[in-house]
Amino acid sequence: MTAQTGPDADQAAGFNADPRFVGYYANQSESETTHQRFEGVRRVTLGRRQALGLPVAALDVVDVGCGAGTQTLMWAADGHRAQGVDISAPLIELARERAAKGGLTATFHVGSATKLSLPDSSVDVVLVSELLEHLPEWRPCVDEALRILRPGGVIYMSTTNWLCPKQQEFSLPAYSWYPAPLKRHCEKLAVSTHRQWVQYATFPAVHWFSFYQLRKYLGERGFGASDRFDVMDPGGSKLKAFAAQAVRRSRALRFLGHVLTPYTVVVGHRRIAPAR
Repeated sequence: MTAQTGPDADQAAGFNADPRFVGYYANQSESETTHQRFEGVRRVTLGRRQALGLPVAALDVVDVGCGAGTQTLMWAADGHRAQGVDISAPLIELARERAAKGGLTATFHVGSATKLSLPDSSVDVVLVSELLEHLPEWRPCVDEALRILRPGGVIYMSTTNWLCPKQQEFSLPAYSWYPAPLKRHCEKLAVSTHRQWVQYATFPAVHWFSFYQLRKYLGERGFGASDRFDVMDPGGSKLKAFAAQAVRRSRALRFLGHVLTPYTVVVGHRRIAPAR
């Protein structure tokens, strides 16, 4: 959630300025909850590739906004060629230390989410977890992620959900439903006198999304998109499987499901041109 846009040097200096956030994020990235969440991301992403009839082993994976590298290293441990990119030099250094300590082969770079130093159509999976909401301009980040995906490549994005009153970005009740002017006021306070609202993050959330908005954006660029209910893994539970089927069949239930979920998940794929 930490790669940023704008003048790279200025942003890197600003982001690295507050060790409280670096320490908070470093500790959070090692929690069991974080590991379980990232395991879910991997399972969903590989499941989407499998559903598309594509290989799921030894993939080229890029984790954009990788932070301390927890998610990147999980993919590396599973045998994939994984690399992480983040604007925070301290967190990238921590990721490298953790890779060395764990004997894992992964590459980490300090860099911008909007200027990925990778060729077009060069990777199989791009992960953009809890990042878009923090970027001054989120569209260039998505465009870069789409640019580097191969045909059939999968992008996993998770971010804020303005449809749901519950959220974790600001320690304020129902913040996602605040009107835009009030949000802008809170953002100013969050980087000045009330930094505890955002766990001392230098770049708090400034964008709020819905699945429908991001699906439209991907569709306009020739990408398919699925939401959490399309890719849900019931894990052997008949009740969960029944609930998933019910939501998939009903637009009203699907919309209600998004309203009740604190964050947005989009699993997109680059369509493969039919053979001539």
